[in-house]
Amino acid sequence: METKQSLRPSGEKEKILIALRKARTSLGKIETMVGEERECFPVIQQVLSVIGLLKSANLLMLDRHIARELDGVRNADALRDELVRIVKTAQSK
Repeated sequence: METKQSLRPSGEKEKILIALRKARTSLGKIETMVGEERECFPVIQQVLSVIGLLKSANLLMLDRHIARELDGVRNADALRDELVRIVKTAQSK
Protein backbone atom coordinates (compact mmCIF):
# COMPACT_ATOMS: atom_id res chain seq x y z
CA MET A 1 0.00 0.00 0.00
CA GLU A 2 1.28 3.46 -0.88
CA THR A 3 2.26 5.82 1.90
CA LYS A 4 -0.19 8.39 0.53
CA GLN A 5 -3.14 6.15 1.33
CA SER A 6 -1.85 4.43 4.45
CA LEU A 7 -4.15 4.05 7.41
CA ARG A 8 -3.12 6.43 10.16
CA PRO A 9 -3.43 7.15 13.02
CA SER A 10 -3.14 3.66 14.41
CA GLY A 11 -6.53 4.01 16.14
CA GLU A 12 -8.24 4.00 12.75
CA LYS A 13 -6.25 1.00 11.63
CA GLU A 14 -7.22 -0.84 14.84
CA LYS A 15 -10.93 -0.06 14.31
CA ILE A 16 -10.74 -1.41 10.77
CA LEU A 17 -8.93 -4.57 11.85
CA ILE A 18 -11.39 -5.18 14.68
CA ALA A 19 -14.36 -4.83 12.31
CA LEU A 20 -12.75 -7.21 9.80
CA ARG A 21 -11.94 -9.78 12.49
CA LYS A 22 -15.48 -9.65 13.86
CA ALA A 23 -16.84 -10.10 10.33
CA ARG A 24 -14.62 -13.14 9.78
CA THR A 25 -15.78 -14.67 13.07
CA SER A 26 -19.41 -14.01 12.22
CA LEU A 27 -18.98 -15.60 8.80
CA GLY A 28 -17.78 -18.77 10.51
CA LYS A 29 -20.89 -18.72 12.69
CA ILE A 30 -23.08 -18.26 9.63
CA GLU A 31 -21.49 -21.25 7.91
CA THR A 32 -22.11 -23.38 10.99
CA MET A 33 -25.69 -22.18 11.30
CA VAL A 34 -26.44 -22.95 7.64
CA GLY A 35 -24.75 -26.34 7.94
CA GLU A 36 -26.92 -27.13 10.96
CA GLU A 37 -30.02 -25.92 9.09
CA ARG A 38 -30.89 -23.38 11.76
CA GLU A 39 -33.89 -21.08 11.52
CA CYS A 40 -33.51 -18.48 8.77
CA PHE A 41 -34.10 -15.33 10.82
CA PRO A 42 -31.06 -15.71 13.13
CA VAL A 43 -28.90 -16.49 10.07
CA ILE A 44 -30.23 -13.40 8.33
CA GLN A 45 -29.40 -11.33 11.42
CA GLN A 46 -25.82 -12.62 11.35
CA VAL A 47 -25.50 -11.86 7.64
CA LEU A 48 -26.72 -8.31 8.24
CA SER A 49 -24.21 -7.99 11.07
CA VAL A 50 -21.36 -8.97 8.74
CA ILE A 51 -22.59 -6.53 6.09
CA GLY A 52 -22.64 -3.77 8.70
CA LEU A 53 -19.13 -4.59 9.90
CA LEU A 54 -17.77 -4.58 6.36
CA LYS A 55 -19.53 -1.32 5.55
CA SER A 56 -18.06 0.21 8.69
CA ALA A 57 -14.54 -0.86 7.77
CA ASN A 58 -15.07 0.35 4.22
CA LEU A 59 -16.33 3.76 5.34
CA LEU A 60 -13.35 4.22 7.64
CA MET A 61 -10.98 3.49 4.78
CA LEU A 62 -12.96 5.68 2.37
CA ASP A 63 -12.94 8.56 4.84
CA ARG A 64 -9.19 8.24 5.24
CA HIS A 65 -8.68 8.14 1.48
CA ILE A 66 -10.76 11.27 0.93
CA ALA A 67 -8.91 13.13 3.68
CA ARG A 68 -5.54 12.25 2.22
CA GLU A 69 -6.56 13.10 -1.34
CA LEU A 70 -8.01 16.46 -0.35
CA ASP A 71 -4.89 17.29 1.62
CA GLY A 72 -2.63 16.96 -1.42
CA VAL A 73 -4.85 18.31 -4.20
CA ARG A 74 -4.40 21.92 -5.26
CA ASN A 75 -6.13 21.74 -8.64
CA ALA A 76 -9.94 21.99 -8.61
CA ASP A 77 -10.33 19.69 -11.64
CA ALA A 78 -8.24 16.99 -10.02
CA LEU A 79 -10.26 17.35 -6.84
CA ARG A 80 -13.50 16.97 -8.72
CA ASP A 81 -12.30 13.96 -10.71
CA GLU A 82 -11.10 12.17 -7.58
CA LEU A 83 -14.33 12.82 -5.68
CA VAL A 84 -16.44 11.62 -8.62
CA ARG A 85 -14.38 8.43 -8.83
CA ILE A 86 -14.75 7.80 -5.10
CA VAL A 87 -18.50 8.39 -5.11
CA LYS A 88 -19.02 6.13 -8.13
CA THR A 89 -17.03 3.37 -6.48
CA ALA A 90 -18.97 3.69 -3.23
CA GLN A 91 -22.35 3.72 -4.98
CA SER A 92 -21.62 0.67 -7.11
CA LYS A 93 -21.31 -1.54 -4.05
